[in-house]
Amino acid sequence: MAKFPPVHEQMRILMRGVDFGDEQTYVNMERELRERLEESYNTGRPLKVYCGYDPSSPDLHLGHTITMRKLRQFQDLGHDVTFLIGTFTGIIGDPSDKESVRKQQTLEEALAKAKTYAEQAWRILDPEKTRVRYNHEWLSKLTFGDVIQLASHFTVQQFLARDNFQKRYQNGDAIWLHEFFYALMQGYDAVALETDVQIGGTDQLFNLMAGRKLMEAFGLRPQVVLTSPILVGTDGVMRMSKSAGNYIGIDEPPGVIFTKVLNVPDTAMRNYAELVTRWSQEEIDEMFRQIEAGTLDMRTFKHRLAREIVSIFHGEEAAEQAARDAARMHAGEAPSDAPTFQLQEALNIVELLHRAGLVKSKSEGRRLIQQGGVRINGETVADLDQVVQVPNGQELVIQAGKRKFLRVTRG
Repeated sequence: MAKFPPVHEQMRILMRGVDFGDEQTYVNMERELRERLEESYNTGRPLKVYCGYDPSSPDLHLGHTITMRKLRQFQDLGHDVTFLIGTFTGIIGDPSDKESVRKQQTLEEALAKAKTYAEQAWRILDPEKTRVRYNHEWLSKLTFGDVIQLASHFTVQQFLARDNFQKRYQNGDAIWLHEFFYALMQGYDAVALETDVQIGGTDQLFNLMAGRKLMEAFGLRPQVVLTSPILVGTDGVMRMSKSAGNYIGIDEPPGVIFTKVLNVPDTAMRNYAELVTRWSQEEIDEMFRQIEAGTLDMRTFKHRLAREIVSIFHGEEAAEQAARDAARMHAGEAPSDAPTFQLQEALNIVELLHRAGLVKSKSEGRRLIQQGGVRINGETVADLDQVVQVPNGQELVIQAGKRKFLRVTRG
């Protein structure tokens, strides 16, 4: 019989960071989780816990890791964890955080993007204790009659009451019928897995509750749901997502992660500190108290935060190197991982930027120069016709924008 830590200790760990945006829901879910944990403790049966991740892109980002860390907490406490890849729900795309319809993809496209998900997940989850499942295994087998039966448990009014659908309805924007099916499919995942607990973001609450309703309809005990706040993107406003371009991928190079964190607006710092670090709430509160008192400046805090995040996914040594590289970049020097380009002959600066891959097009290169975003050895390039050549035995450092550096040597 499995042994678990005392229930009060499990509750202290598992309820940290949980937020429903509604006090009564919090009270209800807290009570139900405690009941499940007590039963688990007394019987030795681990709880079945899962979270689903739709492969809308090949990369997991920091926003995904919030729920993954909650899964890891359940793992460390001895419970069964399933990392569910939404290969079928990903065909439709979750409308929960969208005020416009999301472009659909094929099952083949979803499967291709899902290939890297499990590998990246091992940065947080224990591969020896994680079940990886794909929801096309059961959703693709549902008949049209099955779908009608699932839909019979919900009303159109329930869907239209959701904030994102309500806004689109009021604006006269299209709400496609297939978007309603997403909550039905995610709810059926809970039925197929016969889960005890489902993890998700606060924007997923409707879908998670749909799972409870369908489990009851199938004669199963409704799952406990635990939701966490949403991580804002690098713009400091919108939810982090690959489609919005405001993401920090956990598989990105250490230097890229470090620099992206440094450029996140100050207003989002507490959001990041509380959701994607290993710091205790007491440590976080103390640092922000120091910031307010003026004894800790925001730049120093951001460097501390960037080191912590890089360390989580790439290790302490990589975090230290990224910190050194950030200091070099701040001084206009190239970081240690800057690529090298061999210049065979004197070349126009716009042509060089394009050939070296620092810009996607020559017109982008010209715009960047006109905006003062190109430097050679720390000196801003002002002339679009400037010719670049490398003296014997020397190298030039070209900076394009805030994060792109290039070492140029003589070929």
